[in-house]
Amino acid sequence: MFGWVIALLTFPGIILHEWAHKFSCDRAHVPVYKTCYFRFGNPAGYVVHAEVDSYGKTFLICIAPLLFNTVAALIFFAIAVLIPLGWPTYVLGWLGIACAMHSFPSDIDADNLWDSSKKTWRRNPMVLLGLPVIGLMKLAAILKAVWFDLVWAVALLVLVLFVIKGNTLF
Repeated sequence: MFGWVIALLTFPGIILHEWAHKFSCDRAHVPVYKTCYFRFGNPAGYVVHAEVDSYGKTFLICIAPLLFNTVAALIFFAIAVLIPLGWPTYVLGWLGIACAMHSFPSDIDADNLWDSSKKTWRRNPMVLLGLPVIGLMKLAAILKAVWFDLVWAVALLVLVLFVIKGNTLF
């Protein structure tokens, strides 16, 4: 219902999420046919690429946003905590929240990884490591209904505060 408002408020995270998919496709030599970094609609962004020829590449492409967006959020939060309080602090905090909220791979990413798992499980034991990841991706997609993505963002911020400020956190 208010998805477009959340998308508008967190658009940098959507852009980074899609860029992470595109970057991973490029590194894995998977041709990309179309990239939409942000739009008003569902999904708010997407990457259309060729069929992937290995489970490892599929795993990398699907997981890339979790890695890139989480690291970006941690960096934005750390800088925001370290600099003097002012408007840059709030901008960096907003960027951190936006990136963190779009860290988790989408339900479509989980489905793609599941399809690849079903095709390759007999030839590739790495699939066994990917199955729990698929389960966590699906769980995160379900929990978005109760703002799990925002909880993740706040958890990352609290982690950064604890690491940088230590015992003086509260």
